Amino acid sequence: MTVDLHTSPSGEQTGWRAFRARLAGRPTLNLVYRTAVAVAGLVVLAVGILAIPYPGPGWAIVFAGLGILATEFAWARRVLGWLREKYRQGMAWYRARGPVLRVVTAIATVVVVVATVWVLGTFGIVGSWIGVEWQWLRSPLKW
Repeated sequence: MTVDLHTSPSGEQTGWRAFRARLAGRPTLNLVYRTAVAVAGLVVLAVGILAIPYPGPGWAIVFAGLGILATEFAWARRVLGWLREKYRQGMAWYRARGPVLRVVTAIATVVVVVATVWVLGTFGIVGSWIGVEWQWLRSPLKW
């Protein structure tokens, strides 16, 4: 015998499914809700995509954004499944390449991070905090 955690013993939907069923019965409210989920999911997804090259949880944020979108959109569920599989394949390929590729990738990541931090002016800001005003620390962009 299987137990459905989303229905009560009397057969009624409970929890999240009941909430979504009530929303689905009100088209305007349903549209507002789906729009809010779309906006939130796309914002989280965009932040994750921007964070991918940097140390930290870039891919986790991408998956979270797609997970948010997948709660309401079938296309996002398909993309999430496809991306998970591609991520697994990519990481398996990366691990199989050996230490030379890992070192080259680590160096490239450090270069991207340092260049971005420099362009955004972080070195100049931190330098000014400690009294170092070297010209080359300043961003090439004139903020």
